[in-house]
Amino acid sequence: MFIENNPKDNVNNVLETLRPSLKEVKQQSEWPGTIYLGEQPVFVYYYNTDNHAKEVLKQVSNSLHDWLQPNLPEDLSFIKNSKPWLINTSHENGSYILTDDDEEINRIRKINGLIIRL
Repeated sequence: MFIENNPKDNVNNVLETLRPSLKEVKQQSEWPGTIYLGEQPVFVYYYNTDNHAKEVLKQVSNSLHDWLQPNLPEDLSFIKNSKPWLINTSHENGSYILTDDDEEINRIRKINGLIIRL
């Protein structure tokens, strides 16, 4: 997949490129890993984790911690079975996975270069 107008230019290009995978947009003051203390809620975008979204994510970033404004939306996280699964707080360089599944934990442990704390 080739994306015209490099999405790394700004967050709006990334959101536009991801539009085919968009499920919904909500105004919220809280989302996985973050409680926003601003006066007004912010827009939180929810996407399907389909092949299109996967290719866009791979093209625009090499790290979960790259997801910082103005180039990328903040705090890319993943929800599995309606519950937060991979929570990312980019500006703090922190990510964690919530799972009790031993098989899943073993697969995660095998990821080369990943630093894991249980």
